[in-house]
Amino acid sequence: MTNTRPRPKVMTLTEAAADRVRSIMANADKHIAGLRVGVKNAGCAGMEYTLDYADSADPLDDVVEDQGVTLFIDPKAVLFLLGTQMDYKVDKLSANFVFNNPNQTSACGCGESVAISPASEAQLKTFEKPVQLS
Repeated sequence: MTNTRPRPKVMTLTEAAADRVRSIMANADKHIAGLRVGVKNAGCAGMEYTLDYADSADPLDDVVEDQGVTLFIDPKAVLFLLGTQMDYKVDKLSANFVFNNPNQTSACGCGESVAISPASEAQLKTFEKPVQLS
C-alpha cells in the first residue's frame, strides 16, 4: 500500500481571521474565489504583506484551504510566508489582519512594514513535495 505524506500548509488562519475573510467575501459585489496573499518590497523595514481579492488561482499559486477559506499564495512569497499564521485583531481604534510570521526578523515603528528572511533550510524540509510511504 502506497500513501503520501500530507504537505504542511504554507499559512494557516485563526478563527477570527477566517470569520473576517468569510464576511468580506460574502459582502463582495462579485464572486471572489479567495484572497491572494503576498509580500512586496516597501516601507522603511523592507517589505509589506499584500492581500487582494482573487477570482481564481494563478497556475503557480500555492493554494491553501483552511477553515473554509481559500488563500492563493503568490509563488514569490512562499519562502517568506512558510509557517505564518494570519490573525484578525480588533482594538479600540483599529481592526486589521496580523501576520504571526516566524520568518519576520523586525518591523518598523509604525507597523506598516517588516523585515522578513526566507525560510530556513530546516523549515523547507517540512514543506518538500509529498514522499511516497509504503
